[in-house]
Amino acid sequence: MALQCGIVGLPNVGKSTLFNSLSNAKAQSANFPFCTIEPNVGVITVPDERLNKLAELIHPQRIVPTTVEIVDIAGLVKGASKGEGLGNKFLANIRETDAILHVLRCFDDENIVHVDGQVDPVHDKEIIDAELQIKDLETIDSRISKVQKQAQTGGDKQAKLMYDVLIKFKEALEQGKSGRTVTFDTKDEQKMARELFLLTSKPVMYICNVDEASAVGGNKYVEAVREAVKDENAEILIVAAKIESEIAEFETYEERQMFLQEIGLEQSGVNRLIQSAYRLLNLETYLTAGVQEVRAWTYLKGSKAPQCAGVIHTDFEKGFIRAEVIKYADFIAYGSEAAVKEAGKMSVEGKEYIVQDGDIMHFRFNV
Repeated sequence: MALQCGIVGLPNVGKSTLFNSLSNAKAQSANFPFCTIEPNVGVITVPDERLNKLAELIHPQRIVPTTVEIVDIAGLVKGASKGEGLGNKFLANIRETDAILHVLRCFDDENIVHVDGQVDPVHDKEIIDAELQIKDLETIDSRISKVQKQAQTGGDKQAKLMYDVLIKFKEALEQGKSGRTVTFDTKDEQKMARELFLLTSKPVMYICNVDEASAVGGNKYVEAVREAVKDENAEILIVAAKIESEIAEFETYEERQMFLQEIGLEQSGVNRLIQSAYRLLNLETYLTAGVQEVRAWTYLKGSKAPQCAGVIHTDFEKGFIRAEVIKYADFIAYGSEAAVKEAGKMSVEGKEYIVQDGDIMHFRFNV
């Protein structure tokens, strides 16, 4: 499951600087709007120390971590919903992503021009929110015109249900609220709401781009953002993009860790961002381990064994027989698969088994 996150934000908030530090791709970074016109895509390896620990015991031919795709989307301006600036391209690109990484400028720097002349991350957030809400409202109004007659006169239960979902979204959007703030009681409503693929229903992480002095504890701008989004189902991450770009230049893991310790951080912003993205999207990782490869696989939290088998290949899910499961801690404690089996610590699970983060899985199937 390739996770794709789109980095958005007004021009000159540090999007491309952050993107450059997150990936090996180098987006153009300049002090003017629209320096990133086509969406740059960077692939980030998801850090997982468990893979390295298993590799020390198994000595596989290769280690295959899971990855996250980061898309650096062109800077948005007011009026994008009407096609201003690069609005239409922006909206098309953002629609394809799984989650939104909304970068907000939370630092003062007279050498970097703010598109509106002053630093106000809450106002910046509201500009992008408004543009996405306008576009979603167009989508909702279009769908309402198609189902309203059936819902009100045709006796079509599904049309009535969809109409109720649409009206609930419409009321929220007209109040300046995003789709993600709307809750639905039944599974049918929730399913219909998801299938609308509204821009403002996408999971969002607000990345507060701060100066070096604020990298650990934040600042007044971060607190303002925190207050503004308290009612949203959103993650907040404090990152100093300039520092992250410096960390990315170090050759070795040891050099990076020394640098982080010097400024008082335990982990880089890259690691924290990926961990937050996984929480935001309700994702976890299971592992496969053998002499050919030790590998990580991403799955939706709460998935059962057949669905997780399907992440490797659809045939694994179709012909699922059983899963042999070893807990990561047991594998490390006993040192090998054979020793785990001998100790009676490997379990054999059926179709109803809910996979847990860090499970080492071996699937038996027949197609």
